Amino acid sequence: MTRHSFRPFRRSASAALSCLRLRLRWLSAPACLLLAAPFLALLQQTPWRSFSIAPADLSSVRVSLGLGLAALLLIAALGTPLALWLARSRSRLRGLVQTLVLASLMTPPLAMGILLVSAYGPYSTLGGPLAAAGYLISNNVGAFLLAQLYGGLAYFVISARSAFEGVPRSAEEAADTLGATSWQVFRLVTLPLAARGVLAGLALAWVRVIGEFGIVMTFAYFPQGMPVQLYINLQNDGLDSVYSLVWLLLAASLPLPLWILARRASPSPAP
Repeated sequence: MTRHSFRPFRRSASAALSCLRLRLRWLSAPACLLLAAPFLALLQQTPWRSFSIAPADLSSVRVSLGLGLAALLLIAALGTPLALWLARSRSRLRGLVQTLVLASLMTPPLAMGILLVSAYGPYSTLGGPLAAAGYLISNNVGAFLLAQLYGGLAYFVISARSAFEGVPRSAEEAADTLGATSWQVFRLVTLPLAARGVLAGLALAWVRVIGEFGIVMTFAYFPQGMPVQLYINLQNDGLDSVYSLVWLLLAASLPLPLWILARRASPSPAP
């Protein structure tokens, strides 16, 4: 067969792909409209002429951003070794640890808040001795950080573990053969190759940390971050009082994920 005999097949395959893309575009429209509806309503319902930010709202922004960044650093420091171990280990404990991560991920936030009160409250097995020593973990900065840590850690670990599993072992073994230490292999080979997945995990954890309500409401009502302040505004002053803080919450939570998605969508540089 000559090269020209394949041209009709190529044209028909290209036409079929174009038709499939067009159909998928139209089939995707209902989901896009469903996702867009709340944000279109936010644009319409926000009282722009009387738009203002109350001092309590600004205070909640400072709490969420400051403690959220601290929690994100803790999540990266604690979650990265765990994710790498889950990706590389063949230990019998691996299944148990994966179950613990999934259990933390799937436990509803309100239930997790109750569990944290039971575990770290002033009358609990862990919290009692700490409270007696002067380290109370309830409705304070420590409790807030702990609530955010439990809110975002499992999401980061699962995403980072998948990223580390995608790193070719041959690349790591080549670096090891050249005399690199374990830390150098991780820093110069493993982490750069898994960077996009790790960053995606951090973005997901950030959204969970900033938007966490159920755990914080139960375990760390004070200091009040943006989600709790939204609830207070809604209860005290009604729906019209919350729109400005909703915009602040979106402005705080969306830039990092959008930046990471843009990086993931951009083509990798040629070797």
